[in-house]
Amino acid sequence: MHLPRPLISQPYTTLLRTLTPSSPPILVLTALTVDALCGVRILTALLKRDFIPHQVQPVAGYSDLQRVGEEQITSLLRSNGGEGGVVVCVGCGGGVDLAEMLGLGEGEGIEVWVVDSRRGWNLENVFASHSGSGVVEGKVVEGYRSGKGGVVVWDEGNIETELGAEKEAWFALQNMPQITEDDLVEIERDEGSDDDGMEPPSSQTRKRKASSDTGSDADDSDEERPRQRRRSNTGTPIPSSQPTSAQPSSPAMQTIPSSPPKQPSQRHLRKQLLKLRRKHEATIEKYYDQGSWTGEPVSSIFYSLASELGREDNDLLWLAIVGVESAEMSPYTTTTTTSSSRTLTKLEQIKSVLRDEVRRLNPLPSASLLRSQNLGDDIPTSARSPTDTSIRLSPEPRFLLIRHWSLYESMLHATLLSTRLHVWNEQGRKRLNKLLAKMGISLQEAGKGYLHLDVEVKRSLRSKVLRFAEQYGLDGLVPADDGGAGWEGKRGWGFVRSWGWRGVMSAVDVAVVVGAILEVGTAGAGTASQTMHFGQIDHSGQEAGYNQRASKGYMPSPPHSSDSGADDAQKVSATEHDLPDWTTRRFFAAYDALSPSNTNPSHPNDTRHTTASGLPALLASIPLAQSLARAILRTGSALIAKNQIRHLRAFRLGIVKEGPDLSTFTHPGALVKLGGWIAEALAVLEAEKGTRRRAEDGAIVLASLDEGRGVYVVVGIGGGIGARGDGMVRSKQEIKERAERRAKRNVEKAEKREAKTAERVERRRLRRERAEANGLLDSDDEDEEAQASESEASSSSSAFSSSSNSDLDSDSDSDHASTTTPRTRRKKKGPPRNRFAQAFQTVVAETGARVRIDNFEHSVVEVRKEDLAGFLEGLSLRGVVG
Repeated sequence: MHLPRPLISQPYTTLLRTLTPSSPPILVLTALTVDALCGVRILTALLKRDFIPHQVQPVAGYSDLQRVGEEQITSLLRSNGGEGGVVVCVGCGGGVDLAEMLGLGEGEGIEVWVVDSRRGWNLENVFASHSGSGVVEGKVVEGYRSGKGGVVVWDEGNIETELGAEKEAWFALQNMPQITEDDLVEIERDEGSDDDGMEPPSSQTRKRKASSDTGSDADDSDEERPRQRRRSNTGTPIPSSQPTSAQPSSPAMQTIPSSPPKQPSQRHLRKQLLKLRRKHEATIEKYYDQGSWTGEPVSSIFYSLASELGREDNDLLWLAIVGVESAEMSPYTTTTTTSSSRTLTKLEQIKSVLRDEVRRLNPLPSASLLRSQNLGDDIPTSARSPTDTSIRLSPEPRFLLIRHWSLYESMLHATLLSTRLHVWNEQGRKRLNKLLAKMGISLQEAGKGYLHLDVEVKRSLRSKVLRFAEQYGLDGLVPADDGGAGWEGKRGWGFVRSWGWRGVMSAVDVAVVVGAILEVGTAGAGTASQTMHFGQIDHSGQEAGYNQRASKGYMPSPPHSSDSGADDAQKVSATEHDLPDWTTRRFFAAYDALSPSNTNPSHPNDTRHTTASGLPALLASIPLAQSLARAILRTGSALIAKNQIRHLRAFRLGIVKEGPDLSTFTHPGALVKLGGWIAEALAVLEAEKGTRRRAEDGAIVLASLDEGRGVYVVVGIGGGIGARGDGMVRSKQEIKERAERRAKRNVEKAEKREAKTAERVERRRLRRERAEANGLLDSDDEDEEAQASESEASSSSSAFSSSSNSDLDSDSDSDHASTTTPRTRRKKKGPPRNRFAQAFQTVVAETGARVRIDNFEHSVVEVRKEDLAGFLEGLSLRGVVG
């Protein structure tokens, strides 16, 4: 079933009405992403306010999801004596048949709410429903009553508009009997045997009839020819018109009955049914073959639920903002590219709504409003008062952790700036130094923390970056002036929250820090320097590499792999189960870091969850995020500088086999970030050379060796700049041509303006001469004409400046349109698709490589070390982005 967006609060309000003291707690299953954590935080806040018992369980992949179904959900089934219940899947489960994976049947009383931003959907979750009331063709309508159970997908508003053909095909297949080619062959065999038994008498009869009627047919052939029947397009006999049609027919002719239409054979009906079934199956298969893309972040959906319930506040709004910012930074986030800079993407629309919420829930006093206007372009670094916990809009530059790092390091590790300046080589570092020099900032000043920079440098930083943005290809590095006044001119501004005098952090910084906690763990009891040993276990209690719950040498395999893994499963030692559950530790450390309070952790009695919470946890984990950023820049620069990125037919390939940060990238989350940085850098290089015009050209496969387990972690990322909307990168020739066009346009407009001015002056002169000749001119008229001339001159100059500003936008739009190939314009509307998941599945089936596909992001797999070469060879022959 799917729940339409207008009815988003109906399941929750129904839960409140039907909940009893004996009802089991709500089970919340969540993926390990920042967006999912923010959504869980919003949901649990609502549950706590309504005193609804609940349990939060992190799941790292499908094996964990299936294990939870066997251990916790099975006992709730009514067939096993349970009372049923509600299970909420946050950020997971949308791509598989949950009823089959969790062992749910009709009437078991388990209702599963699926809130997932990954697309496409598994259509069984979307359209399958029970026979109860309140559900029409898989759609929940008014009057729906829960209790019988089932899977309910929370729709962001696109299922009814985009899945019309898939819906028709799915329901047609449900009501259609199973039929195959074998059934047609069997019917042919049966009909053939019947014809063989009846053939001799019928043939003899036909022969005798033919011999007896030969003479009569020959005699009457001329008379009967005009009366022969002709057939219509439908196969039904139609009598032809006769020359004597006006004459009355004889009674004998009127009593002759017409021959009944020939009934289609059983084989013909079955063949038509098989053809229709294949058509519907092809529609479903085409949907699944589209690949993967992203929808609305789950944190935004849960904030909509809170808003529908009238529970929105600053804490929930901040969680929604952090979740949306984290989704926008993900390399897997795909947005629809537009041909105009004035058109908002889906995420930009959501952020625009969040800005309106910030203004509504955080009204500015008149004194604070005046003070904020005086600050100009400076980003806030302190609260307004000791009790200030408000959320503010800020012209945030896209520098990494700028409030918590030096200006130079923050610029160096910013993905957009580092890739466009080519900082992986010495020339790129010099280019960065030259940019700072042009901005009037010395290296000594840039080496200071942002809080200790000169006040004038902080206030003018945004305007200086905008001044040199086009020259260095840094469009989008800082919010541009949209020309609007007040709130209208703050499109592209970021979000900042204060915790009194304790500190101020932006939403992007919070998302970066929480993501680092999830991807490489917490510092624990060690110091910040010890966090560099990400993938090793030492006596200080530092955690091991990714998924240490699996023993060395054991890797479960999917059903389509040639290796079942049954023999390896027996190699798991008894001591393996005594290893710490690092997935749960990382999850609750990140969960506590998102706490609105700064007091106690969420699980004070559990030794696994004794980290600090709130702002102290975020500040303590900033060195961890900085170390991860250094590792990404160091490893990515080494791969590009050493030409270790291979350009294959369908994608780019990079393999991380060695280096000081090898153990860092055994975690898929860290490897995906590295892949995003490399994809951005390669897209910049190819765009500057003029060799890349499509989002497909930015697809990349990145593999990292996990020496301890003898496997490669492989991720596939489709798109790049074009898919993620980070802005257009122009080649030097394009920049030169764009400047020439603008200069030529300015000259033409200046000439037209001068011609119009001269024409007006000439008309005024002639009018004045006529007035003087007639004696009608006085001194007052002369003063008025002088003032009119001055006002015309000022208005023409202002009009020219505004037209010049509009030329910038028109140039950008026209350049984007000119670089869009006809093939791109003919493509289906929507974000680019990542087809690595389908390619991985097909290659495994063809090559028999031993692959583990367990991540909710299906384009993340683990491949045996010895099978990697054959796996990549088969993958290189397939298209991966559509």
